[in-house]
Formats: sequence, C-alpha cells, structure tokens
Amino acid sequence: MTERFDAIVIGTGQAGPSLAVRLGAAGRRTAILERKLVGGTCVNTGCIPTKTLIASARAAHVARRAPDFGVTIGGAVGVDMARVKARKDGVVAQSNGGVTNWLKNATNVTLIEGHGRFETPTTVRVGNRLLEAPQVFINTGGRPSVPKLEGVGDVPFLTSTGMMSVDYLPEHLIVVGGSYIGLEFAQMYRRFGSRVTVVEMAPRIITREDEEISAAIQKMLEDEGIAFRLGAKCVKLEKRGNGVAIHASCEEEPREIEGSHVLLAVGREPNSQDLGLDKAGVKTNARGYIEVDDELRTSTPNIWALGDVNGRGAFTHTAYNDYEIVAGNLLDNDHRRVSDRIPVYALFTDPPLARVGMTEREVRESKRPALAGKMMMARVGRARERSETQGFMQVLVDEATSKILGAGLLGIEADEAIHCIVDVMTAGQPYTAISRSVHIHPTVAELIPTLLGTLKPLR
Repeated sequence: MTERFDAIVIGTGQAGPSLAVRLGAAGRRTAILERKLVGGTCVNTGCIPTKTLIASARAAHVARRAPDFGVTIGGAVGVDMARVKARKDGVVAQSNGGVTNWLKNATNVTLIEGHGRFETPTTVRVGNRLLEAPQVFINTGGRPSVPKLEGVGDVPFLTSTGMMSVDYLPEHLIVVGGSYIGLEFAQMYRRFGSRVTVVEMAPRIITREDEEISAAIQKMLEDEGIAFRLGAKCVKLEKRGNGVAIHASCEEEPREIEGSHVLLAVGREPNSQDLGLDKAGVKTNARGYIEVDDELRTSTPNIWALGDVNGRGAFTHTAYNDYEIVAGNLLDNDHRRVSDRIPVYALFTDPPLARVGMTEREVRESKRPALAGKMMMARVGRARERSETQGFMQVLVDEATSKILGAGLLGIEADEAIHCIVDVMTAGQPYTAISRSVHIHPTVAELIPTLLGTLKPLR
C-alpha cells in the first residue's frame, strides 16, 4: 500500500530537518528519511565532533604554554584520549538527540529510518514501504573519498569519519592530503602528542589559497613540530610491521615515510550513487554531484537537491542556506538564488584562516583595477595580549566601485572577525561602511578599519 505525503525529504543533514519542519508548519504532510545517523555529517562526524576535539587539543596546547603567561602547572601535561573521545561523544549525542527529538515532535513531520531509493519521480521506496509525494528533496550529503592509491587495499587506514572512533594516541600519524580536513587533524593530533607528517602531492598545501597564505600556515604548523612532504608524485601504501609505510616519491627524498597510522584526507564525494536517480530522471555530473539550477531544482522539476550532494557549497553554512533558498521560493514568495551568496569559509586550524569572496590570485586574473591592504596580526592588541601573533589580514577592493572583492584573515578570532566584512559585502556597500565605523576596543575586528586605511593599488 502506498503512503501518500505532500513532500518527502531524503536525508537529515543541515538542510533537511529545517526544511521538513518548515513544510510541516505550513500544513504539508512531510516524510523525512534517514538511513543511519540523524543530523548528518556535521552533527555526527564533521564540524561538531571535530571542533570539540580541536577544543581539547587547544586546551593541551595552552596548558603546555602556561609558563609563557606566568602560570605554573606541576608536572608534564598529559592527554587522556579515552576521556577526550568520551567528551566528544557526549557533545555529539546531545546534538544528535536534539535534532531527533525536534523532528519526532514536529507538526506534520514523520521521521522514517531507512535508505530511500526512487522508483519514479514521485515515489520513494524505504524497505517494504512505498512513499509517494508530488515534491521530493534530496539532502543525502557526502562522504570521505578513498583515493585509488597503490596498496590502499592492503593496509588499514583512517578517514575523517574513522577518526571519530579513535580513543588512543597514534605514535606517528601520517596524513595523506594537505588541505582543510587534513591540516585540522594534523594540528589536532600533534597537540595531543603524536608525531605527525603531512604528505601532499601538490607543490604546496591548500592550493586553493594564495601562495602567501599557504606558506604562512605551513610555517605555523611546522613551528608546532609537524613535518611536511610536498610534491609527493608517486604515493604508494605498504604494510610495515604493525604500521604503514608511505612511498612518497619516485625521485625526491625522502622516498619513504614510516608511521603507525595513516589518515586519508583527500576530499569528499557525494552520496548519490544508490538513490535510484536514473528512475527519477535526475542528472548528475561526471563527479557524481546532482546537477541543480539557481533555485536548486534538479533536471526533474518536482525534485530539489540541497547540501553537499549538489556540489554547490560543501559547507554546513551553504547547506543551511540551500534550505533558506528553497523555503523562501516555495513558502515565502521570496525569490532567492544560489548565485546571490558570497563564498565564505574557514580553515579551523589554530589560529584559523577565514576567507570571503575572491582571492588575490582571482582578482589579478580578473584584470580589474583593484586596491589591496595588508596588516600583520602582530599589530592587533588582542593578539599581543594572548601571545598569539601569527598570521596577517588582507583585503581586496574594487578601485572603481569601492566595494570589497574579498578578504583573507589568518589569525586569532579571524573566523569571527570576518563577518563584519561578509555583512558589508552582502549589503553591497562600499568599504567605507567599515572604515568609517567605530569598533570596540580591544578586539580583532577593530583593526579592520585600520587595515582598510592601508589600501594601495594592487600591482
């Protein structure tokens, strides 16, 4: 017997629950499906648990630096990894339980456990149940990629998901991948007490960023004792005793790195391969991401795709904005589009990197006349007070319109300070909306008006 709803939401990541609750509140009977963990990646294996672990790692780091602040701690600083994991698990359980209870108690919303697959554009099968609805929303997220490296099937390896089960301290963690996820775990485990080596095939880490930022972050991590092996062109894995060996090059030295554990952190891929998309007429691109238009409709008009599975963001905040776009268009008579949002993200090393809009490389490639300003974090009072002066701030401005094109802040509290720039860019206001404002002292954000006062033509 077919169960009929007004809407079906497949997946309970960042966009799905909010959309289901909004649809239910609008009087639409909505089924929301989850095959594994309510809350998706962010709640269970992504942002919330990793930032909880980063907080524990920072506590250990600050404790070791206590003498720098005139504070005496008796004995060596130890890390109990079982307690670290238990704390993380507690935070995750609270978040997971909160989303689960919210959905179970929401008006007109039915939470169904199981894997949903399309049978037609309007019907989805979950086990023995066949659900039908005129509108379907896909929010199935993504998963860590496992690269096709030689020997990858011969050795035990960890991914960002597998790291959530670790309750011990690896003696030497080799991180394959020098981008955002890999660097966060590298610093985290170095602070817990592991030896850490990052292996990256490219000539520098986080190649999406400008070279100056990549170099500054590498230096910051090297100062904490993390080793880097860049330009690793011929990566091969091999079991070596109780550990693993990484063959990192065909020519350059060192050609081989031995470690106790290996983390594969080379990106993510969409959960789109087992949804029956062909039966629904939903198209994907060559990488498996569901193709969507500017309002997140798929190639089938009654089906939308939100979050990581559509390849239009890959962040929790962009997934939530996907929900806001769909809800605005369907329920609020508020025409919203993906192309209206400005790229914004952070790398949560400590200190963090916060980015909005265009990089310097992108501005130069655009050939537009631009202004640029730069200021070292050592000039920021808050940074000096906390003896955390690594990094710098950079901002780029369109010379013709005086509007901000982009900014990169690497330093203490950069992930919070960036938002005064984000808001002015979103409002379409010139940089003077910040440079002429009065900011609270002493804060990190108070130096952004000063930063804008250093603008000079970008040469």
